[in-house]
Amino acid sequence: MLCFTTLPDAEVAGKFAEALVEARLAACVSILAPCRSVYRWQDKIHNDNEVPILIKTTAERYAALESYLRQNHPYELPELIAVELTQGLPAYLDWLSAQTRPRPLE
Repeated sequence: MLCFTTLPDAEVAGKFAEALVEARLAACVSILAPCRSVYRWQDKIHNDNEVPILIKTTAERYAALESYLRQNHPYELPELIAVELTQGLPAYLDWLSAQTRPRPLE
């Protein structure tokens, strides 16, 4: 799966990305260039700088990723959009799956 969210700045995005990879909720997180988001929130138009991130994970790890995001994202209502991957380089998809597999308890 390819999941999208936005964060308030590059520092928060970096820490969030590292935590997702460390927890094996993502094989890789790409931190994109800052952007400006225009949206309606609580009946007001907002125009804010944000940092989008692309989270590469598996369908099996999506629920855990969503739970982590709900508990740790700094926004009251964070964006989380997920797109199923239907094709990709097989070796990359195998790596992605291996990197998101939870480690057995030792």
